[in-house]
Amino acid sequence: MRASRKKSVPKLESFAVGALPVMNHFLQRLRLEEILGPYLPALDRRRKLAPARALLILLRNLLVCREPLYGVGTWASRFEPTLLGISGEEGKLLNDDRMGRALEDLFDADRPSLVLRVVVQAVREFGLRLDQFHNDSTTICFHGLYRLANGQRRRGKPTPRITFGHSKDHRPDLRQLLWSLTVTDDGAVPVNYQVLDGNATDDQVHRQTWDVLRTLAGRPDFLYVADSKLCTRANLLHIDGQGGRFLTVLPATRKEDARFRSWMQGHGVPWKLVVRRPHPAGRRHPPDLFRAYEDLAGSSEGFRIMWFHSTEKEKRDVQEREAKIDRAIRELQKLKDRLASPRTRLRRRHKVDEAIEQILEATGTARWLHVHLERRQEERFRQSKPGRPGPKTTYRRNLRLRFDISWAPNQETVRYDLKTDGIFPLITNDRRLSPKQILKGYKLGQPRVEQRHHHLKAFHEVAPQYLKSVTRIEAFLCIYFLALLLNALVERSIRSGMKRRRLTTLALYYEGRPCRRPTTEQVLKAFDDLRVHRIQAYGSQRSHVYSPRLRHLHYRLLRLLGIPSSAYQFN
Repeated sequence: MRASRKKSVPKLESFAVGALPVMNHFLQRLRLEEILGPYLPALDRRRKLAPARALLILLRNLLVCREPLYGVGTWASRFEPTLLGISGEEGKLLNDDRMGRALEDLFDADRPSLVLRVVVQAVREFGLRLDQFHNDSTTICFHGLYRLANGQRRRGKPTPRITFGHSKDHRPDLRQLLWSLTVTDDGAVPVNYQVLDGNATDDQVHRQTWDVLRTLAGRPDFLYVADSKLCTRANLLHIDGQGGRFLTVLPATRKEDARFRSWMQGHGVPWKLVVRRPHPAGRRHPPDLFRAYEDLAGSSEGFRIMWFHSTEKEKRDVQEREAKIDRAIRELQKLKDRLASPRTRLRRRHKVDEAIEQILEATGTARWLHVHLERRQEERFRQSKPGRPGPKTTYRRNLRLRFDISWAPNQETVRYDLKTDGIFPLITNDRRLSPKQILKGYKLGQPRVEQRHHHLKAFHEVAPQYLKSVTRIEAFLCIYFLALLLNALVERSIRSGMKRRRLTTLALYYEGRPCRRPTTEQVLKAFDDLRVHRIQAYGSQRSHVYSPRLRHLHYRLLRLLGIPSSAYQFN
């Protein structure tokens, strides 16, 4: 009797759905599986799961919920298999070895051509404008030695060297790679990336990047915007000589910078107001006023130099200088106390000079502080022989060298810098751009590349890496680029949809609070709790499917993204 009751119990299966239908919609629009297929090996006896499908599952994992490579199989088992493009039996094949071999296949493929085809499809499908690009770089840190990642060629292909370098994450104790990313001005959509040695300098990436962008855009006259590392003679002449346009920051090491700052000391600059930006803290604070002045002398190469003055930057410059000086004075006081201690070990002049130099260099105050080192001899008398002192006791005179320091602000240099607080120069070869266009081209677009770097590290969690093979790491970074591309397309689509429907906010924050500029992460979180349930009676081939119950917010998001609600209906 009990056995018959047990057999009659229906079978219940429950799978997560989440935001996978949303991501699948964008994957289909990109035709990613169709593009990946010709570049990767076909399915055979040794490969029980097609490499393209394995890589797409890995891509979905980076977009929805970042798991280590060995945890992708467990993660995939929680989701409806059809949403991952596999059957239930194929889901059992997902393990770190198979994923690693798929990454090896991607490394062997022609990745530059593959990435270019995907980007071209994104441009056509989503109508991206290619009239302006922004480039910036960051570092990706690695825990471990990575002795085999020494820059040698692997299977006929170059590989980057994971080594120490200038860390933009402020982790000089870790080895790293340099990651360069280029995005469109239209939606900050990634269109190109480069992975270079950890000790490579930023100025090495721009000429090759610009050549790729020219191929993508089909013309050279787009505006290429980057940070000050672009401003080398070779880079600027390479772009200008081929009919390109550039916009970047003039480095403080250039002679033109020192020339203008020196000229300002005795001349009044006829600034012209170009932009009035509201203060980020609210209307109670005065707005940030941007004024412009074009240096008629230009650069040594003959390009335009436009100087800008920001009232908010002027306040920050004063505050930063005062904070640095205060910090330096505190450190110098500590050093002074050490020198006064009877047990001090700083008894040689060159050691004291090194300590002072380290403080001024660490605080960046060598320009603003004068430190005076005083040397004196301290007399000490000790008995010549041990015992109780008496009338005939003789004493030995010892001289000990002691140091003391004092400091004072360099008032002349401080006054010099006060006159130049709040200014910064931009250089371009485009004679048609107005000062307002130059300012907006750099100030509004460049921070969006940094936002993509934030997504790479915070949302997609690019580090720490769980791979030891440099070939798999390089292929994995290609998957990360595709994840950033999809991330940006979802964000651009949701914001464009809001603009079309004249929506100012969406209730994406906790407790239904309004969000003015939704991100992909917030959109995907809104679908997190959706699941599909299947109930199959014992002895029956048919099952009852209970699709996820969508709420009003879900329907609104799907409409804004252009996704039919049927994407969340299951048979």
